[in-house]
Amino acid sequence: MKRTTLAAIALAVTAGLGLTGCAGAAGPAEPQAAEGKTRLTVSVWNYEGTPEFKALFDGYEAANPNVDIEPVDILADDYPQKVTTMLAGGDTTDVLTMKNVIDYSRYANNGQLQEINSVVDKVGKDNLAGLDAFDMDGKYFATPYRQDFWLLYYNKDLFKAAGIEEPKDLTWKKYTEIAKKLTTEAEGKKVYGTYHHIWRSVVQAIAAAQNGADQNSGDYGFMEDQYNTALDLQKSGTTLDFGTAKSQKTSYRTMFETGQAAMMPMGTWYTAGILQAKKDGKTNVNWGLAPMPQKNDDGKVTTFGSPTAFAVNKNATHSDEAKKFIEWAAGEEGAKAISKIGVVPALQNESVTAEYFKLEGLPTDELSKKAFTPDVTALEMPVSDKSAATDKILNQEHDLIMVGERSVTDGVAEMGKRVKSEVLGQ
Repeated sequence: MKRTTLAAIALAVTAGLGLTGCAGAAGPAEPQAAEGKTRLTVSVWNYEGTPEFKALFDGYEAANPNVDIEPVDILADDYPQKVTTMLAGGDTTDVLTMKNVIDYSRYANNGQLQEINSVVDKVGKDNLAGLDAFDMDGKYFATPYRQDFWLLYYNKDLFKAAGIEEPKDLTWKKYTEIAKKLTTEAEGKKVYGTYHHIWRSVVQAIAAAQNGADQNSGDYGFMEDQYNTALDLQKSGTTLDFGTAKSQKTSYRTMFETGQAAMMPMGTWYTAGILQAKKDGKTNVNWGLAPMPQKNDDGKVTTFGSPTAFAVNKNATHSDEAKKFIEWAAGEEGAKAISKIGVVPALQNESVTAEYFKLEGLPTDELSKKAFTPDVTALEMPVSDKSAATDKILNQEHDLIMVGERSVTDGVAEMGKRVKSEVLGQ
């Protein structure tokens, strides 16, 4: 498969924006499908480094030899902005990958996506994890094909060396105690007990999930305990400090795969990455999975996650074929295709789960399997037309708290003040 370059897209968008009222104006020549085949275009990010896309596209082409899928490849960091620009310029890419529900909500509310209730019905509403995030008053403008959620990765050898049992049934208090015990320094080499990446969700989304709270509410007192935990780990040297991690653009993969961190809360998407790194001989870390630490010691596991979905562009060139592709990708065949490479599909049934745990190198101990069956997976960020603006404020205030420019109490108060004033109009 060839890749449509972002340069070509930019030219097409620029042409579209500069030709108001000139419907059908010609843009750059696009790659054509083989004779007699339908050329289906799908927006993706980092195609070479995101193997799920190739797995889905190859699988669909094998099952539908009359279709050529053309990835529209965009840099991951630029993806939301570029798709927004494409849609504003009347781009005709057929299938749009929804990287997060915040962007989905905006595109759907702007009327830029086609309703695909028929696709959801055919796949089966009861079988798709994360589907509720795409419910817009009973209408669906995207269908999830994967459902990531957060759990705990841990280094089995470091636990064994410290004489500490596997991290099961952890509260945040117990997790902190273990992390401090696992922190060592010898011959100038520091091993951190855990690593918390710089994303605000590491603190805010898990706090919202485990307190049943709403991140769009403007009331953020529920975040204080989680911030105190994060700052305690940082101040005690048990995790790499936020300022260093951010300024040096620290890779969470490097921290874990080189044995610099004994534990790491992270999403299930990392499973595919670490399996590939092991296969390529880039790491020899002996790893396992455990449920996310919990606020309460009641035996239930609550975490957060975010689905990834496919949508049909309102201006798609091949709408019917786009819907057929999404039905296949979100269905059992697509689920098995991505399960084989370590990606957690949205479709959940015994057949798909069995396929997932056949993966070579995947930990199959009982604790790892338990980590894959949380009792509650809350949405990482609510679907709302206010989520994008709220997200921006929460990110800004998160950074200030984590680098010590605001106290937890003041930072949380400022979040609420700004969201109520700038977003909620209160």
